[in-house]
Amino acid sequence: MMGGSYAGNTLLEGVSINTGIPLDHINFVASQVISLALAPLMQSVLHPSITKSSARQAFVLIVGIFLGYFAFGIQVIHLFGMPSICYLLLRILNPKIVQRWTMMVAISYLSCIHLHRLFYSGAVYALDVTGPLMVMTQKITSLAFSVHDGFAKDNDLTPSQKHYAVKKIPSVLDYFSYIFHFQTLMAGPMVFYTDYMDFINGTNFLKPGITQTDANLSDRDVYIKPNPFYPVLIKITVSVIFGVLFSVLFFPIEHAKEEEFLRRGVVYQMAYLYISTTSARFKYYHAWLLADAINNISGLGFNGFTSDGKQKWDLVSNVDILGFEFGLSLRDCIQSWNILTNSWLRMVVYERVSKKNGVFLTFALSAIWHGFHPGYYITFTSGALLTVASRTVRKYVRPHFQTSYNMSKFYDVLTCFFTRILMTYLTFSFVLLEFWASLRIYWNMYCWLHILALFTIFVLPRFLGQSEAQLRNRLSKLVTNSNGVNSLHG
Repeated sequence: MMGGSYAGNTLLEGVSINTGIPLDHINFVASQVISLALAPLMQSVLHPSITKSSARQAFVLIVGIFLGYFAFGIQVIHLFGMPSICYLLLRILNPKIVQRWTMMVAISYLSCIHLHRLFYSGAVYALDVTGPLMVMTQKITSLAFSVHDGFAKDNDLTPSQKHYAVKKIPSVLDYFSYIFHFQTLMAGPMVFYTDYMDFINGTNFLKPGITQTDANLSDRDVYIKPNPFYPVLIKITVSVIFGVLFSVLFFPIEHAKEEEFLRRGVVYQMAYLYISTTSARFKYYHAWLLADAINNISGLGFNGFTSDGKQKWDLVSNVDILGFEFGLSLRDCIQSWNILTNSWLRMVVYERVSKKNGVFLTFALSAIWHGFHPGYYITFTSGALLTVASRTVRKYVRPHFQTSYNMSKFYDVLTCFFTRILMTYLTFSFVLLEFWASLRIYWNMYCWLHILALFTIFVLPRFLGQSEAQLRNRLSKLVTNSNGVNSLHG
């Protein structure tokens, strides 16, 4: 919402009035339906064997611009503004420093738009240009780091950095088609530049053993013919189910601010917050699975074959629903949620700073990237604390449950249950967005998990003493001594 009113196309306003569904939501769905209808053209009339890469890029760029204007109106100027400034930096700055300046400019631009949204919309969610800008920020900064890595010494790079390194500055068409390609414009996810160019050139579909340099890309026989029908059908079906569930279930997080809620016990409060935050996730599942299907039906997202020859379509999958909902630890849940954003954070922050500061700096960038609603910062600050506590538990508690198969499985069940509690406690402020309301709820629950986390970090190691590594070393010494005794006795 810019200036307090929706800036997108009003063609479907009648539908909004008759159904009561906000126009911005209808335009979002309409944009994704258009994308879903056009995506198959990338594997038919625009197949890389019969179409030049420049034509494929022009098509995804034009459709992306159209959808951006349809959904956001005049706000589309920001979708051109930030990438244009950062492309100039990419062209004129030394690759040794371009990643720093690009990060600073992109995050600053995005932050200005976040602040504008905060002042006009408060805690009310609406479709506006910040969503696509957030994805563009990931693309722009990851590309800048890839260019930096492309001009660095291989010995200084991790295997992942070597894989995504870009040794040539992209052309204008390469760059803007990557930024605007319609498959990921509305709901992401972020796609790394090298993966996008493999899709454009068709090299992601080359048969094993054939490289782009020795292949005749106009010969259709050099390509495998994967069929995304079933993966796409499953993702669309599950996406629709979550969309319906999100529409019919009504457990508003605002109830947590009411006196009636605050007078209830902690058990009731945690139970309601669990249901409310879980139902709030359904809109993300709906949007991300639909975006995944759009990518797959265009050919983007193919990730080779499994060991038993089945196709993999998870290269640009942004969520593992079962992995998140039934994760055995905070780490499992984080890795299963907004997966490509995690990959981006790992690439631009976590792998490039000291391990001592890695967690906190990663959470800090994630918070700034999300925006300036206070609830985000409560979640990410608490998340950093609880991440350290979770690592402490794994280090000092887990070894004591690895003495037998049954004890190990009991530990898994216990941690799965406790992780559900932890994620509820951690994420309700992310959904609520408000600062004082979130603090009041925490205070009303005696900040019990914060206190438990501090106890875990500073006190628990003194009681349990030995970490997993120490127990392994002790066991190894016992085995060695045992072997020595046996050898002496012949």
